[in-house]
Amino acid sequence: MGPLDETWRVSTRTGTQGQCVEARVAGRRVEIRDSKDRSGPVLTFTPGSWTSFVAFLDTGQRTAD
Repeated sequence: MGPLDETWRVSTRTGTQGQCVEARVAGRRVEIRDSKDRSGPVLTFTPGSWTSFVAFLDTGQRTAD
């Protein structure tokens, strides 16, 4: 996924089964939602928490904020 802005972006790792998430920046937060349930719940991260979350997914190890 490229740089985030206020537009919902679909993950570049979207599977062929429709198993994907969308992300955007909303104010000073990063928001994530299920692309199949756009009116459903949204996960909200601070920028530091988002960076740690992505690093954890990429490497399996959490980084310090």
